[in-house]
Amino acid sequence: MTESALPTTSREWRLLSRPVGWPKPEDFELAEAEIRQPGPGEVLVRNAYVSVDPYMRGRMSAAKSYVAPFELGKAMQGGAVGEVVASAAEGVSVGDHVLHFGGWREYATFDAKQAVKVDPEAAPLSTYLGVLGMTGLTAYAGLLRTGSLKEGDTVFVSGAAGAVGSQVGQIARLKGASRVIGSAGSDEKVKLLVEEYGFDAAFNYKNGSVAAQLRDAAPDGVDVYFDNVGGDHLEAAIGSLNEKGRIVVCGMISVYNNTEAAPGPKNLARLIATRGRIEGFLVGDHYDLQPEFVREVGGWVRSGELKYRETVVEGIENNLEAFLGVLRGDNTGKMIVKL
Repeated sequence: MTESALPTTSREWRLLSRPVGWPKPEDFELAEAEIRQPGPGEVLVRNAYVSVDPYMRGRMSAAKSYVAPFELGKAMQGGAVGEVVASAAEGVSVGDHVLHFGGWREYATFDAKQAVKVDPEAAPLSTYLGVLGMTGLTAYAGLLRTGSLKEGDTVFVSGAAGAVGSQVGQIARLKGASRVIGSAGSDEKVKLLVEEYGFDAAFNYKNGSVAAQLRDAAPDGVDVYFDNVGGDHLEAAIGSLNEKGRIVVCGMISVYNNTEAAPGPKNLARLIATRGRIEGFLVGDHYDLQPEFVREVGGWVRSGELKYRETVVEGIENNLEAFLGVLRGDNTGKMIVKL
């Protein structure tokens, strides 16, 4: 597509008001914006796929966090992958495909230094937002570096059918864990974990006490717990933690929409006896692992040893509904919007 054939406007999602509790449609608007041609050092990208992720809920609040809040009345941001359709940057050409953070919109103009070239021949474009992207690196770094996984460990993952959790369980298995257990929110997802992803056991947390179901699934205790959920899952993991066990805090989706502070686990004192460790982490602190991650996980994906699922929603107009679907747990694997 030549520059002259480009449209002059692009649709983008904006945050109008900061949600209290569950986000509501009236907190957002899908607006029309003029497409800005790239200045020196910039590129214009037509997005092919954009990402919606649980952490974005935190950016909708004004509270101080590890990432700046979305600005009211301005286009929201998120992971995206697309094709360069105009370039004023050395080393980036029209037709190149790039990964960037100008999501929640159809077209994005930004500094080319913020883009990472990706190869659509090596893997489908959408995978650079999921299994070979930020969610994949989150699983890899959190389990292997923060969680210090060792051969023979028993690993428990909450939110195990999600984009991060499903990779954590499979990487644990490929790296020699003796037992991998997952929790999910439906019987269908539980079946997927065991039959397709190779988990040794899985349970539906809606079917009863998480602590009781975890004890049944891990009678010899847990060495590593990868936490995507918080709440009763975290308390259950502390209750089943083995001596010198590690708890990796990646996310706490169960409390993101709470309007009051959620109570902490009642059994934290057990960490004294087990000499257990709880550690939070951010994927941004581990980008040095990116080459190793792409090499190792890319090989597993190509060989079929590591499987992945995507839930794909069509159309920028459905971006908000896709995001709300992630908070509800509607997705299996990575939730992606195809534009």
